[in-house]
Amino acid sequence: MAGDDPRPAWRDAEERYTDEVVGDDTIGEMFAASARRNADRPAQMYKGGVYDRTLTESVIATAPNGEYGTISYERMHDIVKHLAAGFRDLGVGADDRVGLFASTRMEWALCDFGVLSAGGVVTTVYSESSPRQVQYLLDDPDADAVVVENEEHLRRVLEVEDDLSLSFYVVMDDTDVDRDDVYSLQSVHDRGADVFQETAYQSWLDERSPTDLASLIYTSGTTGRPKGVELTHRNFRSNVNQARKRLGPRPDKHPDLPSVRPGIRSISFLPLAHVFERLAGHFFVYASGGTVGYVESPDTLADDIQQIRPNMGASVPRVYERIFDTMRTQAAESPVKERIFEWAMDVARAYTRTDDPGPVLGLKHAVADRLVYSTVAENLGGELEFMVSGGGTLSKRLCATFLGMGLTIVEGYGLTETSPVVTINPPENVRPGTLGVPVVDVDVRIDESVVDATQFDDVEGPLGELLVDGPNVTRGYWNQPGPTERAFTEIDGRHWFRTGDIVEQTDDDFLIYHDRIKEVLVLSTGKNVAPQPIEEQFATSDRVEQIMVVGDDQKFVGALVVPNFEQLERWAEREGVDLPADDYARCSDERVRAWVKEAVDDVNEDLEKVERIKQFELVPEEWTAENDLLTPSMKKKRRNIRTEFEAKLREIYGEDYKQR
Repeated sequence: MAGDDPRPAWRDAEERYTDEVVGDDTIGEMFAASARRNADRPAQMYKGGVYDRTLTESVIATAPNGEYGTISYERMHDIVKHLAAGFRDLGVGADDRVGLFASTRMEWALCDFGVLSAGGVVTTVYSESSPRQVQYLLDDPDADAVVVENEEHLRRVLEVEDDLSLSFYVVMDDTDVDRDDVYSLQSVHDRGADVFQETAYQSWLDERSPTDLASLIYTSGTTGRPKGVELTHRNFRSNVNQARKRLGPRPDKHPDLPSVRPGIRSISFLPLAHVFERLAGHFFVYASGGTVGYVESPDTLADDIQQIRPNMGASVPRVYERIFDTMRTQAAESPVKERIFEWAMDVARAYTRTDDPGPVLGLKHAVADRLVYSTVAENLGGELEFMVSGGGTLSKRLCATFLGMGLTIVEGYGLTETSPVVTINPPENVRPGTLGVPVVDVDVRIDESVVDATQFDDVEGPLGELLVDGPNVTRGYWNQPGPTERAFTEIDGRHWFRTGDIVEQTDDDFLIYHDRIKEVLVLSTGKNVAPQPIEEQFATSDRVEQIMVVGDDQKFVGALVVPNFEQLERWAEREGVDLPADDYARCSDERVRAWVKEAVDDVNEDLEKVERIKQFELVPEEWTAENDLLTPSMKKKRRNIRTEFEAKLREIYGEDYKQR
């Protein structure tokens, strides 16, 4: 413990807790055991009319267009076993690398478990990857085969096939490409069904050891070339155990607290190529006997959630910001609705802040629930119990707002190199603005030597680089001994992973995120400013869609801002302002700048003097993964943004500004 406070009872309870989900087997064995325990339970929900699936009616019943079908754990297990046998028959053996290049869908999960059960190693490729990126992500691990989603993905691979050593290609959907080395997923399944033997399948599982490599997941590459993180079966399996102990149905938990139990419905829409969804929405849920419902695309989330009616899910902060923005937009249909909404949000935050709401606040909350919160809950499917937030830090204000509405968001922290979970906010004590406390068997320490804490404001506990040790920590980077060695440090005879993140630790072990070490702004005055906490202050702003704080080597803090153009149009219509039709022209309009400046000024009031945004420039282009300004997990590619809008930065800092 970091301080002298008594250890909460739930921490001792989670350390002692064990059940049929907790184990030390491999991922293939873990899934097989869960499939046997939960044979009759629904395992997957999939939407009809979205894909031209090659898995035919005999394997997966066709769901009506726009509606969801389900398959049981017993059926899913049969498909996984046949795919494993099919991959083996095509030549996949122990430790052979197989690429998975597809969006998040049921076949991704089936192929993942199929390859792992066959003894192979899954290496992931983001579905947005260009041919150049595909070439690197398949060549670097020396992949032996690749499973792609459709003909478009296949052609991206074939464009660079001369630089690869692939033995065969598998396509999930129908394709017109006619080659002897291109197989449909159906043909792989049927091939496996023809040759399948239970004893052989069991032998493939038995041959794998927890210390064997399970997957190579490439860092999303905010800077530099992605590195292949080696994650073993033990890394993933221990992280499932750790999440289970924190979020499972422990007998000490109050019945009103959310828990992950057999039959729970989870919604999946983040990239499975990213470690967060792979663990939280895939390995963990399937190990626990839950049902995973796959969204057609992020654009259809609002409609799909009504059919899936999830009890839980995992998402990144950007999605929660979008959900809040949608709520506010719907409320803005009339001035009365808008005033009620803002009042209800104030009530929600007040409700979260207090331990004893009392009769007055309690009555206000009940009224706000009837007028606003219940509608929000129904728009999220009506049965949502909790969501996990990761892949970035969630705004404290936004988290408190959702909690006050009765929508529990448990924020956590992790990295690809830690499989990924290091901390999760315990349902017993969700604390907005923190990352939670470390999960069982994970040790953390703060290296205070890397930063000068006196240069940061509002710091109470130890502050420095977060170091992590535990069974979920990677053994290193694929074929990169130098970066592997630099990523670890020896302290007191232990091998600690250097996260590169500046974190503060409270006296009761909660962690508070400040920023990446390499992203902290060092002003020309010598003062350090962490940009991310400032950016988080705009998460609930109705005028700022996206913001990036800048100022390294400069005298003051500045920002690049993407306005919320939808809200801008509403404001202009309401105020009778005749705006230019073009977003580029709008960003140069002084009335628009004044409108955004009000939001900036509001945030500045709550910041220390050195943190305040002195100047900003508006940019018309939203930052996305498609334009390479966000990673697939929706983190800012700060270097790319600075390069793209260097001219705007010169307007802030003058012609002498230099890109770092």
